[in-house]
Amino acid sequence: MDENVTEPASPILLYAARAVRGFGDGFAVIILPVYLAAIDFTAAQIGFVAAAALLGSALMTLAVAVLAPRFGLRDLLVIGGVLMVATGVVLAQSDHIAIILAAAFIGTFNPSSGDIGMLVPLEHAALAESISDDARTRAFARYSLAGAIATAGGALVAATPALVASIGIGSIEAFRLLFWFYAALGAAVTALYWRLPRHQPHAAKTLAVPLGPSRGIVFKLAALFSLDAFAGGFIVQSLLALWLFERFDLSLAAASLFFFWSNVLTAFSYPVAARLSKHIGLVNTMVFTHIPSSICLILAAFSSDLTVTLTLLLVRSALSQMDVPTRTSYVMAVVTPAERPAAASFTAVPRSLASSFSPALAGALLTNPYSGLPLVICGSLKIIYDLALLFAFRHIKPPEEQTASIAPKTPA
Repeated sequence: MDENVTEPASPILLYAARAVRGFGDGFAVIILPVYLAAIDFTAAQIGFVAAAALLGSALMTLAVAVLAPRFGLRDLLVIGGVLMVATGVVLAQSDHIAIILAAAFIGTFNPSSGDIGMLVPLEHAALAESISDDARTRAFARYSLAGAIATAGGALVAATPALVASIGIGSIEAFRLLFWFYAALGAAVTALYWRLPRHQPHAAKTLAVPLGPSRGIVFKLAALFSLDAFAGGFIVQSLLALWLFERFDLSLAAASLFFFWSNVLTAFSYPVAARLSKHIGLVNTMVFTHIPSSICLILAAFSSDLTVTLTLLLVRSALSQMDVPTRTSYVMAVVTPAERPAAASFTAVPRSLASSFSPALAGALLTNPYSGLPLVICGSLKIIYDLALLFAFRHIKPPEEQTASIAPKTPA
């Protein structure tokens, strides 16, 4: 076998690992703010924990770009799986703010609804290596779909503390048991990564290639993605859950059900995005689905009715993440194959850095009389991002769209 060819099982293993990680994130992102509040953390402190997780993700992603040429994709993915185990163990055993901040910073806890962290650019690079231009967007849609469906299932698990109260298990003890379960999922992820091919010479080597002819495009995309991420940091999923708990006194079981359906809608938006992009293009799909979702978020901030608020947030969930597979596919498409891993890391690091500042601000804003301000700021900044993206990149098309635009039309 040619050693430069990725083994066929690799994408399936990556989809499976993404699903297991998503299942863990699905309940962890909901229960962590409730758990921290139960052990007397303030909203501002919870915001700092979310900010630490995002900042740590950015720095770990940057470290990946430096270490990948020496260790390779599989070894770094295994290290990430071990960190997921450690994150669950620390959260299950400690309630000291310094230790929890350290675990959030170094570990794999994801407070947002998107997929971030050191594992993401590695998985993206490995997946992009094994697929053609025509199949690229569909493959990333499947990858995102696997994660979102699993995240929806994980959200239902978040109701466990409320359900086990009847058998005498206290809520704090139940939360800690779920963090142990998160650690077990990390062990499963590590096992999946371990089964990836050890030798991926082409993929590992390209991680060392710096940005070259695509540098200008990547810099512009990174700047715009950073604005989007900074906006999203104001309403990361853990803070959105906290806002719903405090504004509407939503129960943990109701929140679990809401985030289940939210993630289901998000999941099925991914294949829709892949199909839609074939008709209107990747950039248009990103922009024209994102703007309505931001409007729904702003309207939800002004609603005082729980049903209306949850409906607006569900509509937002059906639209807001359609840019995820299209954005990843677009980045992989507009750079040279050798630059893909570097471009993945370079666009991911500024996103995580930018998003790490806003949760702390949002946590402080949640204590103000008008607690919906973070939603308004998030939606407004995202609309600015969408318009800027459309203006800057509407004429820069990926190879498959260039081919479609020059292909002769078949006579009727």
